[in-house]
Amino acid sequence: MSPDRLIYMANQIGMFFRSQGHDKAVPGIADHIKKFWDPRMKRAIFAHLDAGGVGLEPNVREALTSLKPATSLPAAT
Repeated sequence: MSPDRLIYMANQIGMFFRSQGHDKAVPGIADHIKKFWDPRMKRAIFAHLDAGGVGLEPNVREALTSLKPATSLPAAT
């Protein structure tokens, strides 16, 4: 999936949660991406975020940033 498509999808999720205000929107966006995006999609959007995150809405950027450390931890043994 192209980065442009992932940016669009992430921003659409952000738009859905926008009416709930920042304090609920950011965790809501993060939870949705964590639950419903497959690992390839997450890797691609995190790579885009690492490259500057151009085009991502502020709440989406914050949600992805909050998710990134949790998703990059090694698997439990």
